[in-house]
Amino acid sequence: MNQPARQVLHATCVAVGDRGLLILGGPGAGKSALALKLIALGAALISDDQVAIEPDGPSLRAFCPRDSIRGMIEARGFGILHLKAQTSARLILVLDLDRIEGARLPPSRQVTLMGRPLPLAHAPKGDHLPSALYCLLQGAIRDLGPETGPDLACDLGPDELDGGDGRR
Repeated sequence: MNQPARQVLHATCVAVGDRGLLILGGPGAGKSALALKLIALGAALISDDQVAIEPDGPSLRAFCPRDSIRGMIEARGFGILHLKAQTSARLILVLDLDRIEGARLPPSRQVTLMGRPLPLAHAPKGDHLPSALYCLLQGAIRDLGPETGPDLACDLGPDELDGGDGRR
């Protein structure tokens, strides 16, 4: 069975550089609110409410599916905000806001989208979520503890880790 060339999801996507976060959740789960917090930290909007994904080699690339909604994000109580949007990003992590993370050091999880595995995180309770996600989008490695170790699917290659200046 052939995979479609493109799939549109009810989701929101933000990125730091080319590292994208796909935020899943039902209506009212807080996808746009979390995206706004990440944008305030320095992330760029890819798309709100609808995100198109397509294969890009072994990865998936996310982008806005329609020009008519590009750069628009809902801010409840304020209306629709118009922002400068980034064209696309390579997905490195999927966050499911409908599932609450109870473990301090959660197990490594994956979700398969369009035949490609991606690291999956559930939403932990606490105010640290936007900051932790922003650090991951900047290139932090998620170590899930001694039983699991680093989440290799979220790791960068050695040349990406040092940013060209020899530091990690």
